[in-house]
Amino acid sequence: MKSSINMLQGSIWNKLILFALPLAATSMLQQLFNSADVAVVGQFAGNQALAAVGVNAPVINIMIMLFVGLSIGANVCLANYIGARDKEGANLTVHTAVTISLILGVVLAVAGNLLAVPLLKLLNTHEDILDLAALYLRIYFAGMPFIMLYNFENAIFRSKGNTRLPLLVLVAAGVINVGMNLFFVAVCGMNVEGVAIATVISNAVSAVVLLYSLMKDDEFTRFSFRRMKINGSVLKRIIRIGFPAGIQSMVFSLSNMFVMAAINSLGSDAVAANTVSTYLDIFVFFLVDAFAQAATSFVGQNYGAGQLDRCRRITRIAMGLGTVFGAILAGVFLLLPRFFLGLYSSDPAIVEMAAQRAYIVVPFAVFNVIYGTESGALRAYGYSTTPAVITVFCVCGIRIIWIYTVFAQVHTFETLFWAYPISWMSCNLFLTIAYLILIRKVKPPEKSA
Repeated sequence: MKSSINMLQGSIWNKLILFALPLAATSMLQQLFNSADVAVVGQFAGNQALAAVGVNAPVINIMIMLFVGLSIGANVCLANYIGARDKEGANLTVHTAVTISLILGVVLAVAGNLLAVPLLKLLNTHEDILDLAALYLRIYFAGMPFIMLYNFENAIFRSKGNTRLPLLVLVAAGVINVGMNLFFVAVCGMNVEGVAIATVISNAVSAVVLLYSLMKDDEFTRFSFRRMKINGSVLKRIIRIGFPAGIQSMVFSLSNMFVMAAINSLGSDAVAANTVSTYLDIFVFFLVDAFAQAATSFVGQNYGAGQLDRCRRITRIAMGLGTVFGAILAGVFLLLPRFFLGLYSSDPAIVEMAAQRAYIVVPFAVFNVIYGTESGALRAYGYSTTPAVITVFCVCGIRIIWIYTVFAQVHTFETLFWAYPISWMSCNLFLTIAYLILIRKVKPPEKSA
């Protein structure tokens, strides 16, 4: 594993940084390249196209998050096997993960095309952008097999400590995406269909390159088409850990659909402003979440190796590092919010509304590192249901209640977004309590016969 980080020995903090920063950069660049869709249509196709792309975000998330959660299960299972030096278990996990990713991708491609219009209508999408939004969504979901494959491949590389290769692959694919966005929309005069096609092609490039890399990988994680199959026992482990994580992410996205429906009630300018502003807090989230994902992989390997004291140290250090790095990035955004927001929209009114949202949401996005790291560590130990249940009730429940109580009485753009910090801080409190209770019950894993 020459390109991987040794998670089982040596200093922790520097290895967490070496693991997390490329992972954060990968997520940020992926979002930046995806946001190129927003930037290009906002600059060359107008506010309606901008809103049509933006309104699809919660629809896409709720359709794929359940299945992406399974990749977390694959990450944990593979990390446990690698930590225990179980070569056969690791190899079975790789082939099971790749196989189910392709199957799920096809299922999502079909479902997304059939349900595009009903889901958009469920969000109260305005008629003036419905056709454009549905067109973008259908093309996007046609590329879902590549998206699912990339997510599972990324989980495989994370579990063994290699976050640099996915970053390099994403940079290449992202450059292709941006170039094709500009060509299709600015040169060829296409609308949302141009940026959707560019996204599908770039996702295909990244998935195929990573698959080829797995075919040349070390013996623990080397992929071969001849060994493609689903191993029943491995699949059960992946589902046991990944399904609750997927439900958590899906219901999280469901709550955001309620938020999007509330934003739609404020008009298309509010939708566009939310679309633009989201990119600031989501970059902060990606940075702190990278340390949470690092905790999952590091704890997963060390738990597989039976090193429980090191697991606890990893969790504390990951949480501290995520807080520091997240606070620095949030501070940069809040010093110059209109500059960054102006990169996505040239409309001063949209930028001003987006800045109001950023001042409310961005500072609190840093605290996602608390429940994110604790959730990741608990999943690595095999406790996946508890963080899912707490997140569903504390985050999703509070947001929905807020929309139908406080926002219903004070129907303003600013009031709506206070639901985010309130729900995040509530989740931190209850998940910390659960973590402190469950960590005392963790015992070394049983060795395979």
